[in-house]
Parts: sequence; C-alpha cells; structure tokens
Amino acid sequence: MDVKRKNIPLFLTSTILFGIKTYIIYRFIFNLELKNAMQELILFINPFVSAFLIFSMSVWFKNHSAQMKFLRYTSLIGMLILYFNLLFYRVNTDFITIPQLFQAGNMGDLGSSILTLIKVYDFLLFVDVIIIWYLSKKKRDMIAVNYHKSGKVFALAMSLLLLAGNFFLAEMERPQLFTRTFDREYLVKNIGIFNYHMYDAIMQSKVKTQRVFADESKLPDIKEYVNEIQSKNQSDLYGIAEGKNVIFISVESLQNFVINNEVNREEITPFLNSLVENEDTFYFENFYSQVAQGRTSDSEFLVENSLYPLSSGAVFFTHGQNEYNALPEQLKEKGYYNTVFHANNKSFWNRDQMYKSLGYDYYYGEKAYEVTENNSIGWGLKDKAFFEQSIKYLQSFEQPFYSKFITLTNHFPFNLDEEDRTIEPYDSNSNTLNNYFPTVRYTDEALEQFFKQLKDTGIYEDSIIVIMGDHFGISENHNKAMSQYLGNEKITPYDHLQLQRVPLFIHIPGSGKGKVMSDVSGQIDVKPTLLHLLGIETENDIYFGNDLFSDDRKGYILFRNGDFVSENYVSAGGSCYNRETGAPVDENNNSGVEDKVGNPCTPIKKRVMKELQYSDDIIYGDLFRFVNFGRSN
Repeated sequence: MDVKRKNIPLFLTSTILFGIKTYIIYRFIFNLELKNAMQELILFINPFVSAFLIFSMSVWFKNHSAQMKFLRYTSLIGMLILYFNLLFYRVNTDFITIPQLFQAGNMGDLGSSILTLIKVYDFLLFVDVIIIWYLSKKKRDMIAVNYHKSGKVFALAMSLLLLAGNFFLAEMERPQLFTRTFDREYLVKNIGIFNYHMYDAIMQSKVKTQRVFADESKLPDIKEYVNEIQSKNQSDLYGIAEGKNVIFISVESLQNFVINNEVNREEITPFLNSLVENEDTFYFENFYSQVAQGRTSDSEFLVENSLYPLSSGAVFFTHGQNEYNALPEQLKEKGYYNTVFHANNKSFWNRDQMYKSLGYDYYYGEKAYEVTENNSIGWGLKDKAFFEQSIKYLQSFEQPFYSKFITLTNHFPFNLDEEDRTIEPYDSNSNTLNNYFPTVRYTDEALEQFFKQLKDTGIYEDSIIVIMGDHFGISENHNKAMSQYLGNEKITPYDHLQLQRVPLFIHIPGSGKGKVMSDVSGQIDVKPTLLHLLGIETENDIYFGNDLFSDDRKGYILFRNGDFVSENYVSAGGSCYNRETGAPVDENNNSGVEDKVGNPCTPIKKRVMKELQYSDDIIYGDLFRFVNFGRSN
C-alpha cells in the first residue's frame, strides 16, 4: 500500500465514523436486550466489522474520483438502510425482512405515519455522512491514496478475518445462531444489521428457488401415503364437543416426568395431578414432543398443521409466507374466532407473520398486557398475571372461539422470585434442574387459578380445555442430575427419548368419559383429534397424524432426526430398544444396528424417513398452493 504520511485513507475514517454512529443506534435507540458482557462486546464490535468490510471495497477502484464517489454513496445508502430500519422499528419493534418489503400490508403502518416517526434529533444520525461527503469533495487531495495489489489483498484479508472473528464470537455466545435463526434481534445484535440483511437475502433466495422449481407432481404420492396412514374408523368421541370453544394452553418446557411425582417429599404439580383423576379429563401419559430447532414454534407448527418441523432452522422463520391448511383456518370456516395470547415480542419466532398464514384473527402480544417489574421475570410476564389479564379478552369474544395461550414462566433458566416459590428447589449439581421444580409448581398454580377464572366467568362449561407441554426443559447437559433425580445409574439414548414425553390433557367439562390414555402419541396427532372432537371432517385434508381416540392408528410416532417410538420398539441413537424394558434389541447378534437383517426397527425406520421427506416436500415446495381443500372462499 503506497500511502503518503499526510494521507489518511478515507475508508478508515468512514469505518470509524459509521461504526460509532451504528453502535450508538444499536445501543441507545434500538431496544436490544443485552444479558452479559459478551453480548455487550459483540454489539460494540460488529458495527465496525461491517463498516470495514463495506468501505474497504473502495481500495479496488484505481481512479481517485471513483473511490470518493463509492465512499460517498455507500455511506448514504448505509445510513438510509439503518434509518428505514429505525423508522420501522419505532412502529413494530422489529427489523425489516425481504418478504415485508413486498407486502404492502406489513409496511402500511409505517407509510401512513412516517412524519410522526421522525424525531428532531434524527438529523444528528446523518452527521458522519455529511463529513464523508465534505472530505471526499473538498479534501480529496489530502485523503486520496494509491493502493498497490498487496494493499488491496491486505484490506480484503483483514475484512474477512474481522468478519470471521465476529461470527466466531457470535457462535460462542449463541450456538447454532445461523441454523436456528429464530429471532431477528439475535441476528442483528450478533452480526449487525447489514450482515443480517445479507443473510436474510440468502435465506429468502434459497426458499424462493425451492418453491419456484416445485410443482404438484409430488402430490399424488403424498396423498396416497397420507391416505394409507390416516385413521379409517371414527372414534366414539367424534363430535362430542361440537360448537364448543377451544382453549389451548401450551405450557413452556413442561415435561411429563413431573406429573404425579414429588420433590423434597412434596407434590410438584398438585393441580395437574388432580386432572389426571378427573372424570372429564383425558390424560395422555405416552405423548411425545416432536420439535426440532424451532422449539416452541415447532410445537405450534406441529399442532396447527400436523406436519413435521424442518431439520434445520424454524419453519415459522423460513416459511412464514407459505400456504397452509392449518387448524385455525379450518375452524374459521366453521365460524370460530381465532386468537393467540403470548406476552412476548410479536416478532419472536416470526409469529406476527406466521400467524396470519395459519389463519389467526388476532395476536395478543406483550403490548396487550401491563408488564411491570413486580409481575414479570426472565422472559416476561409471570403466568398468574398472564392468565389474570387475559380473561377480560376472552369475555369479550363472540362464541365459538379458538384461543391459544403460550406461557413463559417455566422457561430456562427457570428463575423465580423467592416470594413466588411454594416448594423448595431440588439439591443436585445442576441449578437448572434444581430451579425447574419451583417454576413448574408456579405454573401449575397459575393453571388452577385460570380454571377457576374460566368457571367464574361462565366460559368453562362451553369450552374444551387442552393443556400441552411444548418441549423438554432439561437438556442432555444435565443428565447427571437427571439420573440422580430419577434414580437411574445413567441416562441412555432410550431414557433420553422417554424424557421427550410431555403432558397432554384434553378436558371436556360434563363429558364424564375421561381416562388415562396409554397409547404412543405425539404432537403431530393434535390437529385431527381436535377437529374430530368438534365434529369437523378431515377427509380432504393432508396431514401426518392420527386421531388420538381412534383404534385405527399407524402405531408409531417419529422425531425430526429419524428416531421413533412404536408400540413395541424404540429407535434412538442408532440403536433399537425394547420399548417395555429399555433393553437393546440384539436379534441375530446385530447389537441393534438398524441396517442389519432381522432388526425389527428397520421396517419402521424406512417409513419414518419417507414420512419426513414427504412433509419436507410440502413445506419447501409450498405444495399446498396447488391443493383445493374445498374452502368456501
């Protein structure tokens, strides 16, 4: 790099000015939540990394005038991108995505109130742009630099090295950041808004390409397979809840091992335990969560569509614009008003977009609630306050309605104020497991309170109430503590799969038919079950679950990684186990290896992989756009 001493390259000045300005916007104007020093460090670094990456490209221009012009317009365009996101954020507390740019409805609020969004101090955000324009125009002789090939290569190598370092720190702070991609705020505060937009463009391009080249040619095989696995016989409970409201409660991180169990000689879930014995409640004791990286959003996707989540990322985030034939949409056809209650940011998991695709009428997010320091903890509003503040909305609805509630308190890392604890933590080497029990008890008490509120308001008798755990709360990282609590020597792959069981309660007031259901079942089965309880036909639908009350079921449930649980066998971690005993199947001395002749898991495994592939084909190809489901519209 041939640089005169008096000349300071303008791209370095631009990097510093633009980086400082961007950091100020991130830190003090955007409301980005920072939980630790590492997040603070990454947020400080990434604006300068992005700025250096972009501005250093000017070194490749041989002509000084071209260099200056590139830096001028790049600084202006970069500021406009930041500013448009800032205006959008002031309305939506969110960042612009490519699909939103092409959806007038999503941008309508911003366009109609643009003047009210502009603040007097906003002009200060353009000061660096003005300085860069001035220097590039009036002081070009002082800042113009001739770059030799070695200097250009050095600038490129340095920009890539800085970018790799930023990504490395981001991955340390948030593992699987780029594969899970569940929230735009995480991406922005870890890699910066410009890299986020590049990532968004790549993801949208990939999605659009898969969709463009898809056609209806795959549908006949999918329909044939679905027809083969669907229940043929109507259950005795078909239509038992016709015309009733549906109140669906998705309980954060609630695993089945706490039901009818104790910690420190105290019941963990006394209210849910009472529901197990209630004559109006069906309790499914072998019901499995089937989520993948999308966690709670995956459980929602499974329940609403009876399709499987994707192996990488979250369907809610990557395919929020698809056509679906979801449960809310089908209920809307029967006159139901569909709502979601979740006291969290509406953009989290892209819910604000996905819920529209699923057919929900309204989403009551965090702005629908009065959240204070006293009634919130961790991820947001405590469950008792959440239900208490929600009941007024239910009372205002015309019936019948379908309302889904998503709780927050029982969320990792399971923090709870001392005054809210009614049982003491467990004593093990894992604070996560120790604190899990008090938060589960708190949520159990919140559910009991909600049932009472439903009865007091007269909604209870005209509703069916579904309570479901969304996914596991205690990961494999805490196997030592979990084995201590369960009294096991260790947690085997078989045990780990059994810990994917989550509670499912279907409570039908006045039915008197409740009982404990022991058949293997999963979240994929919820949609057809609810539709049939309400007396709604599903003959022309495409889904991979079975009616939980049918005696004509496919006999297994599967997981995104290809593992499965059948009535007799469990496939987990590459081995086949006897479901009853947990012992590895060792027919013909094959040690349970699935591709050996004689292994009883092999035939089911082949069906599992076919089923996952068909579900993926539907999602990636957006194949439901080619299907007429017989809607009245």
